[in-house]
Amino acid sequence: MREITDSLLTRRGLLRTALAAGAVAAGVRPTFAQAVDRDPRWNDTVQKGLEWLSRNQSSRGQWNTQVYPTALAALAGTAMICSGSTTTQGPYAREIARASDYILTKARANGLIGDPQTDSRYTYGHGFSMLFLSQVLGEEGLIDRREELVEVLSKAVEFSGNAQTPAGGWGYVSAREGSNFDEGSTTITQVQGLRGCRNAGIPVPAEIIDRAKDYIYRCKNADGGISYSSRQTGSSRPAITAAALAALYNAGDYDSEHVPDMLAYAKETLHDINDGARAFGHWHYTYLYYGQVVYRQGDELWLPFRKKLYDHIVAEQHADGYWEGQIHPVYVTACNLIIMQLDLGYLPIYQR
Repeated sequence: MREITDSLLTRRGLLRTALAAGAVAAGVRPTFAQAVDRDPRWNDTVQKGLEWLSRNQSSRGQWNTQVYPTALAALAGTAMICSGSTTTQGPYAREIARASDYILTKARANGLIGDPQTDSRYTYGHGFSMLFLSQVLGEEGLIDRREELVEVLSKAVEFSGNAQTPAGGWGYVSAREGSNFDEGSTTITQVQGLRGCRNAGIPVPAEIIDRAKDYIYRCKNADGGISYSSRQTGSSRPAITAAALAALYNAGDYDSEHVPDMLAYAKETLHDINDGARAFGHWHYTYLYYGQVVYRQGDELWLPFRKKLYDHIVAEQHADGYWEGQIHPVYVTACNLIIMQLDLGYLPIYQR
């Protein structure tokens, strides 16, 4: 893996690239009104959910979830950025800045963003944190703060490269600590986080992404679906397939010979959102990624699917603004809010 230099000259070059990317993104930001045919109920639902996240954030920037604290802080912060706020402007600027502060305190000398002492599956938090902080970077207004973000993200990329298994995937912990075990959900989290870093101007060695793509292809089965792990091939998982497609799109791999089969499998198993059994109990995780996949297919497929998906999510919201489900209400609420703001186009990582 190519060495990432910490020289001031390199950091300044990265900052210029990140700022340019942020300026482009800022110039094309739509509003609720500009998105195609949005039902006002959806916007009200999003607002209630964002307000619930805001009320439940601690003054130190985290959400007191006990489980996956770093990952859930990053996901919640990402949901707020999806609304158009940044660390410096918008109604949730303070909350995003606090979440950024909290996650930066989790950055370790070896590049890991997380706490292996309290989180036995720390690669989730690491991947989601790379994604969140990379979206923060382009719009951060303070020079010293941007330099800190560049340094943290550069080391985080290096950590991810070192944590990758020989097969090209990732497991719940670094390959050096986890007997080279890998599985699909953490692999997709790393790929999206790495892609977010590259979009923000952080160097990401191409071989890391290439090996991850090859890993996904090796996990592909005859029916077009993706297996849970390279060690457990032969049984396809709809949720992992949707996540893998989203990650491949993020990596710019739209034309691979494998993509049509994967897309056909995902449509067959997931396009009916009411068949929750096909999500293997992970409905919100599944549609966080399958929503991205359908959105990238264009409005002809997206708009009718969006109505069913968003109406389903609206119907399950509690009066206070949150949703319940697996893992924690913060997790479910953040996933649903990201899904319901995909077509606002604020985050480059989710754009068509």
